[in-house]
Amino acid sequence: MLYYLLAVILVVIDQLVKAWVRGNIPLGESIPFLPHVMDLAYVQNTGAAFSFFSQHTWLLTLISLAATVLLALAIWRRFFKSRLGLFTLTLLLAGAAGNLIDRALLGFVTDMFKTTFMDFAVFNVADICVTVGGVLLVVCVLFVEKETPSLSSGAAQAPEADREGPHDAP
Repeated sequence: MLYYLLAVILVVIDQLVKAWVRGNIPLGESIPFLPHVMDLAYVQNTGAAFSFFSQHTWLLTLISLAATVLLALAIWRRFFKSRLGLFTLTLLLAGAAGNLIDRALLGFVTDMFKTTFMDFAVFNVADICVTVGGVLLVVCVLFVEKETPSLSSGAAQAPEADREGPHDAP
């Protein structure tokens, strides 16, 4: 399925960037990437976003595994009907799987994108997938995936007597 292929491609990109950073940038160091915008750094994050739960990597690994399985099932079962909804689930799946691989194999997540114009958490490709997917999830739930009543179900039409108001018998 196309959505799974896209998720795999995103996970491969995430893992390649992380491997490159681990092999080329000393831990705790950074190199210029986009001048005045972003550096590439090598940070080992044992926690979640903003290093929350940094002492509970095992719990985050289990949560990432559960999220990965549930998101894969949601795509398979077409939880969302729209292409945007399925793309959203794909981004979330890629992000969860990308960070799961790091946690399960390394005991930490490799982060590398460090903004230089503001003080912000260092993040990675998987985090970008989760963030964009999270924003799109809100958009999908609020605006795209709203269930519209079907005319054949009768839900969109009120019974004839209710539409015309009270009837006087002749």
